[in-house]
Amino acid sequence: MNGMSMPPDPFDNDPGMPQGPGGSTATLERTEQREQLEPGDAERFAHYVRKEKILESALSGEPVIALCGKVWVPGRDPNKFPVCPECKAIYDGLRPGKDDGNKDQ
Repeated sequence: MNGMSMPPDPFDNDPGMPQGPGGSTATLERTEQREQLEPGDAERFAHYVRKEKILESALSGEPVIALCGKVWVPGRDPNKFPVCPECKAIYDGLRPGKDDGNKDQ
């Protein structure tokens, strides 16, 4: 083994290993990554839309329009989100009609 040298130790500069008699401190940086599914996830609400429009959207993939004007393609469980205060105010202001039971979130 004369003339052959060992490759450098990859852990020589390990900040977790003490360096010398007094030891040393090192800071390990950790980047935290949060995945946001869609922009504005923190502001998401369950919106009021006619049931037949939800069904049409499920079949065609076309977006729906909520009472408050939000346009989106439904795809998540609305029971997991609070009701949109704007949709609720608009719905509460509507006169009861023959199809009063057609609110959906």
